[in-house]
Amino acid sequence: MAKILIVDDEPHIRLLLEQILEDFEDEGVDILSCDNGKDAVEIIKQEKPDLIFLDILMPQMNGFDVCRAVKKELKMDDVYIILLTARGHGINMRKGIEAGADLCISKPFDPAEIIEHAVRVLGLEIN
Repeated sequence: MAKILIVDDEPHIRLLLEQILEDFEDEGVDILSCDNGKDAVEIIKQEKPDLIFLDILMPQMNGFDVCRAVKKELKMDDVYIILLTARGHGINMRKGIEAGADLCISKPFDPAEIIEHAVRVLGLEIN
């Protein structure tokens, strides 16, 4: 069963992503979420999600550190990480890719773009 993890310290962003991705549950995809990087790493170790939507600026452990932990320390290269940044492209985008993110998306994001990436990464067709 495919799994998506949403990690953001802003409750309204988590809820928005959950609503955008809710049709994936009809396809058997588990949607998990948490509000900080430290808990995210533990969930990632236990649940091994296929796709992670990961905020950069969070308490306890930022998104860059989570990326490094997953890709470089845990060697989980098959986990696709999409970093979400409110600070635009530039430096955060480059730092995200260097940390191991597969893709960086600026906030506010387009819901259709979120769905498109999830469909592609998970290899699903959502109607």
